[in-house]
Amino acid sequence: MNIRIALISSCLIGMILASFGHQYSRAEPKEGANLSVGLVSIRKIFRECKSNISYRQEAMAEYNKALAELERLTKELEADEAGLKTLKPGSPDHLKQYKQILEKRANLEAQQQYHKQHRALNEQQRTEQLYKEILQITKALAEQKGLSLVLEYDEPEFPLASADELVMTLNTHKVLYSAGCLDITDDVIARLDEKK
Repeated sequence: MNIRIALISSCLIGMILASFGHQYSRAEPKEGANLSVGLVSIRKIFRECKSNISYRQEAMAEYNKALAELERLTKELEADEAGLKTLKPGSPDHLKQYKQILEKRANLEAQQQYHKQHRALNEQQRTEQLYKEILQITKALAEQKGLSLVLEYDEPEFPLASADELVMTLNTHKVLYSAGCLDITDDVIARLDEKK
């Protein structure tokens, strides 16, 4: 019987101690243990980074060159179509000219599609490459500055152009307030500019 009483009292004492231990072991923030957070504006980096500015200028020059070539082909086609009207329908010259017009029109459409696809692919590859570099530099800067977390932050530019842009902004704009966070955007831009 004494063993039974000793066992029950030991269990009760253990439960009481466990209860007190659980109550005082709840995680509370320690004083001085702050989470250091950094911010980066991807939009600003893409807008102000020298290598991206240079890329956009080169891409625009290439686009203007392609556009001039397409305009030249269009004018040539229009001239051939005007010349076709002067020929007698069904004559060998008319059929020959008509065939050339069809070939030139097909070539023009193929060139238009090619330039559109080429430009989109170049833009995608450039964006992916620059974003990878931004991630690498951000990680290195965060480690150097002792940041625990870096968030992407871009201030929406109101008024927005369309309802679709509003929905996109609502879905992607997640940092609503950021006082006390370290903005390392300019540091990222400086490192990107050093690389180029």
